[in-house]
Parts: sequence; structure tokens; C-alpha cells
Amino acid sequence: MHKELTVRGLIIGIIITLVFTAANVYFGLKAGLTFSTSIPAAVISMAILRGFKNATIQENNIVQTVASAAGTLSSIIFVLPGLIMIGWWTEFPFWTSFWICALGGILGVMYSIPLRRALVTNSDLPYPEGVACAEVLKVGSSGDSKHASEIEHGRAGLLAVLWGSIVAAVFAVVVQTQLLAGDVAQTFRIGKRGAVSGYDFFLSFALLGIGHLVGLSVGIAMLIGALIGWGWGVPHYSAIAGDVTTAAAQLAQSTWSHKVRFIGAGAIGVSAIWTLLKLVKPVASGLAGAMAASRARKAGKGDTLPITERDIPIGIVGLVTLVCMLPIGWLLGYFGTASGLGAHLPTLIIGGVVYIVLMSFFVSAVCGYMAGLIGSSNSPLSGIGILVVIGAALLLVVGVKPYVGPEASKSLMAFALFTTAVVFNVAAIANNNLQDLKTGQLVHATPWRQQVALIFGVIAGAFVIPPVLDLVNHAYGFVGAPGAELRPHPLPAPQAGLISSLAQGVIAADIDWSLIRIGGLIGIGIILLDEILARTTKHMRVPPLAVGLGIYLPTQSTLMIVVGAIAGWFFEKRADRASIARGRS
Repeated sequence: MHKELTVRGLIIGIIITLVFTAANVYFGLKAGLTFSTSIPAAVISMAILRGFKNATIQENNIVQTVASAAGTLSSIIFVLPGLIMIGWWTEFPFWTSFWICALGGILGVMYSIPLRRALVTNSDLPYPEGVACAEVLKVGSSGDSKHASEIEHGRAGLLAVLWGSIVAAVFAVVVQTQLLAGDVAQTFRIGKRGAVSGYDFFLSFALLGIGHLVGLSVGIAMLIGALIGWGWGVPHYSAIAGDVTTAAAQLAQSTWSHKVRFIGAGAIGVSAIWTLLKLVKPVASGLAGAMAASRARKAGKGDTLPITERDIPIGIVGLVTLVCMLPIGWLLGYFGTASGLGAHLPTLIIGGVVYIVLMSFFVSAVCGYMAGLIGSSNSPLSGIGILVVIGAALLLVVGVKPYVGPEASKSLMAFALFTTAVVFNVAAIANNNLQDLKTGQLVHATPWRQQVALIFGVIAGAFVIPPVLDLVNHAYGFVGAPGAELRPHPLPAPQAGLISSLAQGVIAADIDWSLIRIGGLIGIGIILLDEILARTTKHMRVPPLAVGLGIYLPTQSTLMIVVGAIAGWFFEKRADRASIARGRS
């Protein structure tokens, strides 16, 4: 029996989680993107565990599973700073912030268990980061093999990983020292009506690698999205504004962030609903499989189940989910009372809990699907956050706003953000856990051990996020927060700003719904195109979510992925031709 869920593995994983979470929170608030911690954690874990004689690939996998929580739990920075920006909080209260992260994270693990069979076991989604992480783990453990060919293959793989890392690191250093431009960006005016457009081609080996892993269909779909956003959206809306005095770069950026991103959110919303409808059947069969495994366990046949079928039993999953709802209800009640909405507590608590249960499952399924499509670090969690906050704010407008005075609108905004924060955490962890479970499937790990390990990672990350957020808030502050203009370098926290301004817009009834509608119509058009291609061609598809992503994400994030996807396609064609030629000879 291989060593897998060990105390030393958990301790190493928790230490890496604490360090990476702190780094990710700062990096995310500054750049608006968090990085995936699975592969760096796997590499560090292999280096440490090499010192022990009996370390296994499965134990390394547990370490990266624990530490991967750092990459995704820190996505809460896309929502929580919004409470400071609207002037509701002046600091992050430790226990309230801790419980939002911990309860949302544990629910994310529970929700991903019935989704695993639908999205990982019985699915042909590529899971680029999960596959890459499994390859790194296999390369690291190839020294334990008895077969010369495997050792040789492992050595070649390790060399490829090392050279890839060295080249990427050298390039990053060269870019930082500004000997070479890190990105090729240009903004230009079109015609005389003040229309602008542009592109930002960010030279990143990480994005190039992700492009190679996601494949040609996703790469082309993201390019279509970028062309809709920057070839039509930005020029069209900047021409309507007719602003010829503002600098082109500034105008392009503000048009994209205030107009085009909402179109992208609409397209992501429609694509997300379509994705969920397509997942109903596989999720139902996944639940049936989980029930069958549970019955086999009760009949004393648990040992006969294949290792890949051994999840946390579905009964325990249901019980943990219910138990989590009690403190979530209490948190909503406590927050409602503190915000002066005490007279409406039953509506807020019951409505909030029901919304969290249903919306969490919806976003978990969609985020898991997106992680499978383009990797968890590129999954547009903030796009999902937009849908969640609009839903929460609309329910408050219908259920509570008519019965309170105008002075309560700030309290309603805060409550919408608070509810969104819990759902957001569930989505982030489910997004990440399905990626980890794919890695586990490829290295023959036991799913329930990974699921337990991730709960440890979630709790460790939840302890470190509030103090780090507080530290960053006191040192820098956030753009848009009361008094931030007096600070020398307040952090932009772009997603938190967007999500809090949406909550404000819905509750004050001054949001531009036409943009979200246009995005929805684009989404429907792409879905129809994808379905036609599925029925008429062999391989060509246009995944609707990837198009929505292309509109919503900056070209800095998408263009290099497109290049990677095309380069990967050429590389694989050549490799196929070479292997056919070898076969003939």
C-alpha cells in the first residue's frame, strides 16, 4: 500500500499554503490576476520529500492538493475589498472573514464530489493544468522506477521541465530589467469620430504553455472573443462617446472596462447557463454512481470499489453541507443585524441560505467545466462573481428594498457583497478541486484522501487571508475606498471595484442592462454556431464560454494563449507525422 495521506505531507502542504496565499493576495490585488499554486507546490514538495526514503508520487500529490487551496482561496480578494471600497468596513474583522473563507471553501469541496464523475471521470475535457501537474509529479517520481526505459523517459521529461523553467525564468528576469519589452501594446484611433482600439500582446511563457495545453478550438474561440471585444466593442462604444480629447490608451481602457466587460459578462452568463443545461445528465449519472458506491460500502464491499471511485461517502457529503448551512445562516443574521436590517432577518437568512445553496451548485458546475476547458487559473471567476452579485442584488431589490427607507441602500449593497463572497469561495474551491482530482486520477490517487487534504488547505488559507488583507489595507488602501486618495499608492483591486459598483448599480437602479443583453445575444449566436459545427465537422468547435472569456479578459491574457494554441497544433501535427514516418521505417 502506497503512502498517501500522511502527517508530514499535510504539514508541508499547510506551510506552502500559508506562504503562497499571502503572496497571491498581494499579487491579485495589484494585478487583478491570481496564479495557480499546484505546479510550484508539486515541485517544492518533490524537492523536500526526496530527502525521505519512502515518499511516493501519491504523497507528493497530497501536498500539491493542500497547497492548491492557496491559489484559489485567495480569489476572495475579488469580492471582500468591496466592503472597504463602499465604506462599510474600515478593516477586515478576523473571525467574520475567516468563516466566509472556511465555510465557502468546505462547501466547494463537498459540491465538487458529485461533480467529479460528470466532469472528470466521464468527460473528455482537457484539464490543461491538472494534466501538466500530473506530468510534473510523474517526472519527479520516475527515479523510483525499476525499468530503464521509464527512468530514461522520466529523465528526458525532467530535463524538459527544467529547461522550460530556466528559459521562462531568464526571460522574466530580462523583461524585469527592461532589456526587452515584456509586452507589445498599441492603441490607435480609427476614423474621425473618436473611435479607438488597440491590443496588448504580453510575452509570457506561462500563457504560451496554457495555450498549448488548451488546444486549437479554445484558442480560436478566445481569438473570436478578443476580436468581438476590440475589433467591434471598443471602437463602437468609443465612437459613440465621441471623445477626441482624452488620450487614446486611456479612452480604450475605460471603454473596455466600463462597457465591453459587461458584454463579456452577458456572454459568459448565457454560456454558463447553457453549459449547466448540458451538464444535467452527466451530473445526475454522477450522483447515481455516488449512491451506488455508497450502497457497496454499506454492503461491506467497499474494498472491491476501484480506487478512483472512493470519494467521501455521499451521505457524509450531504450531512457536512447541511451542517455548514447553520453557521452560514448565523453569519447572514449577524451581518444583517449589524447593518440595521434586523426587522427583515427571516427574509435575509432564509433567502440568503437558499440563494447560497442553489447558486453555489450552479457556479461550481460552471467553474469546474471552465477549469476543465482552460485551466483553473484562467477560469474567469470574476465573470461568475458578476452574475452572482447581480442575482443577489436583484433579490434584495425585490424582497427587501420596498420595505426599507432610502438610507438602507448601503446596508443592502453590503449584504449583497457579503452573500456573494460566500458563493464566490464555493466556486473558487470547486473550480480548483476538480483540477486536483484530474491530477489525482492520472497518478492513481484516492479521491477521498485528496478531498480531506483540500479541507485542511482551505482552513489553513482561511487563517492567513484576513490578516494579510488587513496588512495590505493599512499599508496601501484600495482605489475608490474613502480616504484612499490620500495614500501614495493605493492598490487597484479591479475586480472588487467592478463587483461593488455592480451591487451599487443594481440597488440604485442605474445599471446599463442593454450591455448585458447584447452580450447574452452574442452568447446565443455562438452557441448556435458551436452546435452547427458539432453536427457538420469532425474536430472544429467554438466553445461558447471561451468566446465569452475572450471578450471579458484583457488581450494581455488572451493573445499569447491563442499563439500557444496554434503553435501547439503545429507541433502536434509534426509529432504525428514523425511518428507515422518512424512506424513506416
